[in-house]
Amino acid sequence: MFLILTLGALSVVLALILTPIVRDGVGRFFLDHPDGGRKSHKTPVPRVGGIAIALAYVATFGIAFTLQFSYAYVLHKALPSILALTLVGSVVFLTGVVDDLVGLTAWQKLIGLVGASLLAYFAGIHVDIQMLHGLPPWLGCAITVIWLVGCANAFNLIDGMDGLAAGVGLVATVTILIAALTQGNLPLALATMPLAGCLLGFLRYNFHRASVFLGDSGSLLIGFLLGCYGALWSEKSVTLVALTAPLLALSVPLLDVLLSISRRFLRNRPIFQADRGHIHHKLLERGLSPRNAVLTIYGVCGLMALLSLAASALHNQFSGLIVIVFCGAACVGIRHLEYAEFVTAGRMFLGGKFRLIIDSETRLMDFEKGLEHAGDVQECWAKVLAGSREFKFQGVRLNVDGQVFENFGSQASNRLWELRVPLPDGQYVDFYRDFETETAPLILSAFVGAVERGVTGCLARCIQAQATPEGEVVRMRLYYTARAAAAGSVKSGVS
Repeated sequence: MFLILTLGALSVVLALILTPIVRDGVGRFFLDHPDGGRKSHKTPVPRVGGIAIALAYVATFGIAFTLQFSYAYVLHKALPSILALTLVGSVVFLTGVVDDLVGLTAWQKLIGLVGASLLAYFAGIHVDIQMLHGLPPWLGCAITVIWLVGCANAFNLIDGMDGLAAGVGLVATVTILIAALTQGNLPLALATMPLAGCLLGFLRYNFHRASVFLGDSGSLLIGFLLGCYGALWSEKSVTLVALTAPLLALSVPLLDVLLSISRRFLRNRPIFQADRGHIHHKLLERGLSPRNAVLTIYGVCGLMALLSLAASALHNQFSGLIVIVFCGAACVGIRHLEYAEFVTAGRMFLGGKFRLIIDSETRLMDFEKGLEHAGDVQECWAKVLAGSREFKFQGVRLNVDGQVFENFGSQASNRLWELRVPLPDGQYVDFYRDFETETAPLILSAFVGAVERGVTGCLARCIQAQATPEGEVVRMRLYYTARAAAAGSVKSGVS
């Protein structure tokens, strides 16, 4: 225990000393400039916190190895594990440094994280679940890579406010430290204590208003290391339920990642595109100050930490109940944050709009196939007329191959708007719709595409199969006006 406390004290002191030195020494090369949008700071701020934390973390072990105490053998025994963790962590750290310095694309950063995760797996850091034994080895490797990459990106995404990522990382690190001490896992405790001390010392300069930011080198490194610690925490577990404790410890940043991916998928936006839809942004929209928003997330992380420690202490006997409680609380919280994407999706599913879209898309496919199989212009017109009625248009006009066909239903209103679908060689199809009729833009757009493709294909076949004498022109006009139809009469003309 004395060794662990020594590592903690050293790391706090080193972080307090090294952070301002790094900030003032190389910070001018890593400035984060305000953009007037997502970034709320008013002046450029150095993003070198990751460099300071990495130096303090490594220096802590370096100094501890030189101390001539009776417990030094414990560190020497753990040296291979420490070196392995340092090696894989350095890959993530360097990826973040390069991104902070020159900028990397999301895919380039992802390649670096996946490479580091593979190194971690072959270095012995596994999400090793016994129930997976007997299955292909690549499955365990894939789970480990997904876990580590997800944790790293989670802290990278949540790093959007002063002190947020560092504070959440501190809560998670302390949680894993306590679990390691209660389980007698000395190597895990030795690895986590210096990180907790580094984060605590760094928060002195990073909390609102921050004079230094973590940068990608810090957020990615913290998330990756915590992912490694979580994997070590759940090592040799019998079932997947045993992952409950580390999942809960990192639940807030992981939940933010899942929400971001879900929101961007629902809105058909790039998964890696930055936006102002993260949990901390939503708390600001609810009227909380930056400081109170960060403290609120700290509190939620603290509650999740207690749940994770309870799950670990109870040997996951009540993990199912704990997960249900967490999911229920998460749903209530997400609802309270009022994400427009999820509100709209819920209305579509519960209100039947999703089924309506599926039904409309299916009918449109049948409609287009019918047009494609039309044998001549007359049959094509019949298909267009039937489709216009099925999709609730009050009138339709088709001008193709020198012929004009028109039809207006008996209930046609005087207040109609016109939709024209242009066809090759100046031909067209006009549809008329009542202003009072509800129109779904997505369905309307798909309908226009189906008409254009179907009628164009039909015309191409008719031209190939045309057998009428050269120069003969047939023009047919069929008029069904609302007044004439109501009177039961039909006017038609042939010229």
